[in-house]
Amino acid sequence: MLSYLLLTLALLSSAAYYLGRNRAFAVANGHIRNLHSLPGFYGSYTALWCGLPALLVLALWVALQPSLITDLVVAGLPPELHDLPADRLNLVVNDIKNLVNGNIVSSAPNPAILEAANHYRNLRVIGNSALWVVIVSLALAGLAYSWNAIAPTLRARNRVEQIVTLFLILSSTLAIFTTVGIVLSVLFESILFFQHVPITEFLFGLQWSPQTALRADQVGSSGAFGAIPLFSGTLLISGIAMLVAVPIGLMSALYLSEYATPRFRAIAKPALEILAGIPTVVYGFFAALTVAPLIRQIGTAMGLQVASESALAAGLVMGVMIIPFVSSLSDDVINAVPQSMRDGSYALGATKSETIKRVLLPAALPGIVGSILLAVSRAIGETMIVVMAAGLSANLTGNPLAAVTTVTVQIVTLLTGDQEFDSPKTLAAFALGLVLFTITLILNIIALRVVRKYREQYE
Repeated sequence: MLSYLLLTLALLSSAAYYLGRNRAFAVANGHIRNLHSLPGFYGSYTALWCGLPALLVLALWVALQPSLITDLVVAGLPPELHDLPADRLNLVVNDIKNLVNGNIVSSAPNPAILEAANHYRNLRVIGNSALWVVIVSLALAGLAYSWNAIAPTLRARNRVEQIVTLFLILSSTLAIFTTVGIVLSVLFESILFFQHVPITEFLFGLQWSPQTALRADQVGSSGAFGAIPLFSGTLLISGIAMLVAVPIGLMSALYLSEYATPRFRAIAKPALEILAGIPTVVYGFFAALTVAPLIRQIGTAMGLQVASESALAAGLVMGVMIIPFVSSLSDDVINAVPQSMRDGSYALGATKSETIKRVLLPAALPGIVGSILLAVSRAIGETMIVVMAAGLSANLTGNPLAAVTTVTVQIVTLLTGDQEFDSPKTLAAFALGLVLFTITLILNIIALRVVRKYREQYE
């Protein structure tokens, strides 16, 4: 129902645009110079008046209608159901909603619940019908008001631009508040975790075993929350991935931008960027079923002890996955360097390789650093490949042939399944997320310092 209403609103707004545009031509007597704004702005002005108020009312209605209907249904329940404790009343309400939606209920419904479900269904039908009437009427009223307001002196462009500016401000404000909310929520839960586990033990402990007893009389581990093994595993796998992605990605970008023919570039660059579109679970299967056994066979033939799940297998496949992040962005940045700089270098007698080393790379360094930073962030945040190829063992080792795990994998593991959100085991995921956020912030600061230090201004 909602999709049809949105489609109707979109059609009415489109019709309002053309009606407003034609109205602008009519009031101008065919001479556009008599109008304050271009006819398209008058059409946009009419479309906004038709669609925007109706869309705001629609969003508010959809947000409030379910709770309002639930309150009315609960108020109409018989006393033996209405006076139940809050938790049991919630179960009754869930059964009513499941009956309305055709889902399975927790028990055989009694006549009172069946009657409440019918009441709920009738109220929802009435609410949906009223929603259609209100939204369509409001859209038509906005269309009529804006159509009548169109005149040669109407500053349609100014009003449309004010609405667009307000929308952009609201969007940026929402993004800022979302970021602040995420940081505060992670910080609050991390503070609760550090009330159970000292921050020094978390940051400098050498053993990670977050299993804890859920009850005082239950036999279980007391838990060890030293995160150093997770940090070392994250750095080890990310380092291997960057050793693969940065040289190959940067060299491929230089070849495609400076040496490859236009025909080869038109084929090779899209083919290389396909790697970024492959799902990470496919990379994980490839790492677990192909790369990891191959590394183990080679290591065994050389007399080395290789785990069935290793950091090397995960790092190599992850490096292949993030090659496009380095190559594509670096290629675009290198191509953005003005051709006059190349010509000037050649005119001074420099070779192509000297031009690349002394002119192109310094000029494109800020963009290259940005692409590498993006690749590092992608590598640190990868989970599926690590789960399938490197395992879940929190081992403190620098051996790439051993099984390790990363911060993101442990966050997923700690928050999977039925968990108590007041236990140190679950709260540890938020502490890990806070550390990961801090590390990413530090990487951004370092990248900005590097960019500012080596940035050169070209006229």
